[in-house]
Amino acid sequence: MFSLFRENVRIALDSIKSQLLRTILTIVIIGIGIWALVGILSSVKALENTISTNFASMGSNTFNIQRYEFSTQRQQGSEKQKVNPIISYDNIREFEERFEFPFSQTSISFVGTTTAEVKFENEKTDPEVQVYGVNEHYLDNTGTEVDKGRNFTFFDIQNNNKVCIIGADFLKSLFKDDNPLNKTISVRGVKFKVIGVLESKGSTFGNNQDLKVLIPIQVARGIYTQPNINYTISVKVDDKEMMQGAQDEAIITFRNIRRLSPVEENNFGIERSDDLINRIGEITGVLEMAAWIISIITILGSSIALMNIMLVSVTERTREIGVRKALGAKRSTISTQFFMETIVIGQFGSILGIVLGVLTGFGISQIFDFDFSLPWTAMIWATIITFIVAVIAGSYPASKAAKLDPIESLRYE
Repeated sequence: MFSLFRENVRIALDSIKSQLLRTILTIVIIGIGIWALVGILSSVKALENTISTNFASMGSNTFNIQRYEFSTQRQQGSEKQKVNPIISYDNIREFEERFEFPFSQTSISFVGTTTAEVKFENEKTDPEVQVYGVNEHYLDNTGTEVDKGRNFTFFDIQNNNKVCIIGADFLKSLFKDDNPLNKTISVRGVKFKVIGVLESKGSTFGNNQDLKVLIPIQVARGIYTQPNINYTISVKVDDKEMMQGAQDEAIITFRNIRRLSPVEENNFGIERSDDLINRIGEITGVLEMAAWIISIITILGSSIALMNIMLVSVTERTREIGVRKALGAKRSTISTQFFMETIVIGQFGSILGIVLGVLTGFGISQIFDFDFSLPWTAMIWATIITFIVAVIAGSYPASKAAKLDPIESLRYE
């Protein structure tokens, strides 16, 4: 049985060699369909991994109060998009005083600048450092870990100590792999003692998460005095079961701070990490569906091309089929041979498409700093789809070859 299978494969490969140009074109057409499927799905998976990892770091028991919801409001007709007021410093101070939900902690923060230049002795960075003003709960609420040193304490924040926590990239760019703890850096002429180094998080959409400096919020307000600074409030509860209660309490508290009447809509946004992940899942689901539609259309065209090349092959090899039948070959043997040829061509196309798709996904991941992972599901489906396409495309040519009359076939010129 195995020897017969091996012989059919050998004959199929010899036939493919004799029709090399047509076979290559068919393989390329099949490969393009599989390339579209695997390439898009691997890129979408890498995007989903990256976004989900970043949002999941907030924790399932954390929510943010921010200026807008994650999803932007679309303009409908002549109706203008609603503009929410910023979350001001007065808002966050009042929220800290009023919000007293049990077993919860509140983080407040703002971005001072994204173009800071940090100096250490005679060294300095490019002006691309992000500086955040934060309180002592910022790291816990955002799921950020300290790799070396310690977190801010309550006294660091209340006493406006000139201390800071730096990102992992400073170890290479500024300190040349030396221990930065207790060293002094300068930001806008203000000196800070380094008390901690954050774990590396990499980059997301070109935004380097490891090139930032965290400083006490009041110190940051003294350095960055631009008007209309927008703050972010993050609330973390100890037990996920208390999440909804804390969120409802936070909404009521902030509505009172904003002095909204019961009939007015919220002029601020509430976002939970799991809500964001679900929305990302919906978006990537649409992209995956588009990938399937594109690939199915392309593979349909390749199946027609594959059927055509096999029909031409049957016509060109009519005399060969007649000789094999005259020597005792059965119908099933003839049809199996042509089936084998279509399957071999289909799998060559599948391999080409999978390789190109994986390389495409990997390349896009490298360009945009996504978390790439091999799209095993897409690769398995690609193999299955090409096998099914080969069987369907080869059915009619194999049946036609098997039904040829040996005498008429031997007369064929």
